[in-house]
Amino acid sequence: MKPQQQLTFSNRYTSIAIGLHWLMAILIISLFAVGLYMHDLPLSPWKLQIYSWHKWAGVTAFLLVMIRLLWRFTHSPPPLPMNMSRTAEVAAHIGHGLLYLLMIAIPLSGWLMSSAKGFQTVYFGIIPIPDLLTKNKELGNALREVHETLNFVLIALVIGHAGAAFKHHFFDKDDVLTRMLPKRKH
Repeated sequence: MKPQQQLTFSNRYTSIAIGLHWLMAILIISLFAVGLYMHDLPLSPWKLQIYSWHKWAGVTAFLLVMIRLLWRFTHSPPPLPMNMSRTAEVAAHIGHGLLYLLMIAIPLSGWLMSSAKGFQTVYFGIIPIPDLLTKNKELGNALREVHETLNFVLIALVIGHAGAAFKHHFFDKDDVLTRMLPKRKH
């Protein structure tokens, strides 16, 4: 086994990338949990408030992923461990690409669904987000299915992503997990 590499600036993510990563992780897990909770609530003021919060968080997630992508395109990530197989490298790149794709597609599908169902999103109750579609109940229902399915695919990928990070840490003994953790103060 290779000894654990010494962490240096060059093999760590930037503080901005780390912060965006963990903020998105918390937001995605929270959005998923709230989505499951609100799905079968009876129509009430509480349900409407939860839906508003969910939509606000979804818009925020969309904005954050755009910031995250901009950061990612202007700041190279640390290299993958040298002992990773080519297959594992390809899987890592595909997995990350799918995560980004879904972090964009899910809020867009929610926005399209809300538009088709005739429920405009008003960000934080202040900024109206324009509808992308005219009201169409059948399309709204189809988009709800798309939105739900994409969310379950995302959660499966998030679980796989976390599992891979733990595998790297506990079995491969490399720095893949620790370079995405905030720096510890000594």
